[in-house]
Amino acid sequence: MRSRQSGFTLVEIAIVLVIIGLLLGGVLKGQELINSAKIKNLGSDLNGISAAVYGYQDRFKALPGDDATAATRWTGTASGDGNTTVAGAFNSATAGDESRLFWQHLRLAGFIGGDTTSTAQPINAIGGITGVQFGAGNQAVGAGLAGLVICHTNVLGRIAESLDNQLDDGKPNGGAVKSWKQSGLVAVDGGTAQVDITVAGAKAPDATYVDDGTTMYTVCKKAT
Repeated sequence: MRSRQSGFTLVEIAIVLVIIGLLLGGVLKGQELINSAKIKNLGSDLNGISAAVYGYQDRFKALPGDDATAATRWTGTASGDGNTTVAGAFNSATAGDESRLFWQHLRLAGFIGGDTTSTAQPINAIGGITGVQFGAGNQAVGAGLAGLVICHTNVLGRIAESLDNQLDDGKPNGGAVKSWKQSGLVAVDGGTAQVDITVAGAKAPDATYVDDGTTMYTVCKKAT
């Protein structure tokens, strides 16, 4: 007596393949939506912080962080030196730097949310930090930004390029938005720099973004 071998029919295999295709399509679409939301949040943060700076200046006639009368207005904070610049690196680990006091002054004034006792830089939508400093990159050779700048760290190439396209010209070395390639993750609340955007001697931004799933950028935009 011959035994019958059971197996999948072509119709059953086709149905399984269709289901797998739908699942993969859903995952990819979901990832696309997540990335779009991150880009939107990063852009909104840059514009929102700029608006907060203008609001602070209008109310107190000073830059947050540089405000020379902040300590007389609020307890638990320090004043800046009032020289109309914000001293300190965007990723400073020193709590008393003006680039960190900047965030506490905005929180105390109610322009942004967060712990009003802290000077820590806020965490951005992709797990990096958002920081500010005065000037970024070598402006003398056209590879920098003047004035107060806001920077997002740990931005993957594809997201950095999309954010740049949304806000500017899509080029890391051009326009009002410029990006510097990182050598690794920028630590939360200071830590190892991993990127050089100092005003003097900073590495120039690349001409194009690298989208390899691992290369990260610090993306900076003029705040005012």
